[in-house]
Amino acid sequence: MTTLETRTPKTAEEWLTRATEVRHRLAEGAAARDRAGETPYDEIALLKDSGLVTLLGPVEHGGGGQEWPLAYRVIREVAAGDGSIGQLLGYHLLWFWAARLVGTAEQIEAVEAEATRNRWFFGGAVNPRDEDVVIRDAGDHIVYTGRKSFSTGSKVSDVTVLEGVLEGTDTHVFAIVPSAQPGITFHDDWDNIGQRLTESGSVTISEVQVPWEAAAGFREKVFEPRTYNTLNVPTIQLVFVSFYLGIARGALEEAAEYTRTRTRPWLHGGQERAVDEPYQLDLYGDLQSKLWAAEALADAVAEEALAIHRDAWEVTPEQRGAHEVRVAAAKARATEVALEVTSRVFEGLGARATATELGFDRFWRNVRTHTLHDPVAYKRREVGAHLLRDELPEPTWYS
Repeated sequence: MTTLETRTPKTAEEWLTRATEVRHRLAEGAAARDRAGETPYDEIALLKDSGLVTLLGPVEHGGGGQEWPLAYRVIREVAAGDGSIGQLLGYHLLWFWAARLVGTAEQIEAVEAEATRNRWFFGGAVNPRDEDVVIRDAGDHIVYTGRKSFSTGSKVSDVTVLEGVLEGTDTHVFAIVPSAQPGITFHDDWDNIGQRLTESGSVTISEVQVPWEAAAGFREKVFEPRTYNTLNVPTIQLVFVSFYLGIARGALEEAAEYTRTRTRPWLHGGQERAVDEPYQLDLYGDLQSKLWAAEALADAVAEEALAIHRDAWEVTPEQRGAHEVRVAAAKARATEVALEVTSRVFEGLGARATATELGFDRFWRNVRTHTLHDPVAYKRREVGAHLLRDELPEPTWYS
């Protein structure tokens, strides 16, 4: 891959242009990389070289100083080139931001400065359905031991966000640790049908020590809670929405180019070009319209959240709950649209386009794999309960 311009973008438009450049580089050979399933070291190096990993970082330390609405659009753009790398970037930005989510003011400043200056790439071993990572209080430090069935980013990460439960309590503790250390073993067992380059296999954590002062949000071994701590779910759900829609965008645009240049008109249709077939015009018009609508909803919900992120220390449960309902709606719509787009594009491609070499199936496999993360029916339920019963969702690991 050729080297990108090293100057840090200044405006939202410049960042989107940079993301588009990254997208085009990733799109080259994406189908072959998907088949090979190799660790994406070069692709993560591209994200670092482009500066996209520091998009949310402080300007004074070389970061972009940008906010979540732009970050979601950047994730979407990158995912259009390669869904796996879009997910990795999205998760990285989430864990980069996690210091703001749960950290103390001092921790936020220290983590963001160090991560931005060094262009750390974040991974995370934070599967909430695993309850087997136990944290032992060892005086001036804590010790993580156990296993997580998923650790997205694994070998390509510089640091990993760990999560576990303090022994004898129900207190969860997050901490950032170096990924390359004897106490962390990545098992390279991610072998799923989609998102094959996300390095999302299991991990064993053995006696990983963390100073108490690095336990996110703790002072004198006591966590200082605030409503903003619960913004992890709506924020990561919008990350999901972003790369679902990005993958759908990549599928639609790649399919349209194939139809324009290679699909043959049906021999009994009376048209000389596939692009003049009435059913092709209807198909692509339908899919484009649905994708535009889902993207517009996602952008609107992201903008609505700005007030919450800008007033993180004062956000109320009511503000958080109302935002979660809107996120749930965006997640439900993005899931349905992305699955439809990535499946139905085959109707406009023709039988020859099912060749393994072309890899059009990867778009659907990628969306289908990750949209099973949590049942979309429960997102629709949150929206329905709010509409019919004026209920706001209680914060959980999934709502």
